Amino acid sequence: MKRGHVDDEEVACRQVVELVTDYLEGDLPEALRAAVEKHLAECPHCVDYVEQMRTTAASLRGVSVESISPAARDQLIAALRNLLPRR
Repeated sequence: MKRGHVDDEEVACRQVVELVTDYLEGDLPEALRAAVEKHLAECPHCVDYVEQMRTTAASLRGVSVESISPAARDQLIAALRNLLPRR
């Protein structure tokens, strides 16, 4: 499934994870947003995940990059890179 394109496919958990940021920011096309919401109506695990991401994003809004030590920033960047799929 391409981002922003729904071919009568149901959104799977993996796709919710991939789309969560755009979903929370309201940046998904209407059809894709509706497909994500349909999935959320049927998947309590994804609801928990989306709510955790919403809470995390809200708690980090007030944190400035400058307030994080360079060592902690490096560790955070490395941890996030490890979450990305290998190419």
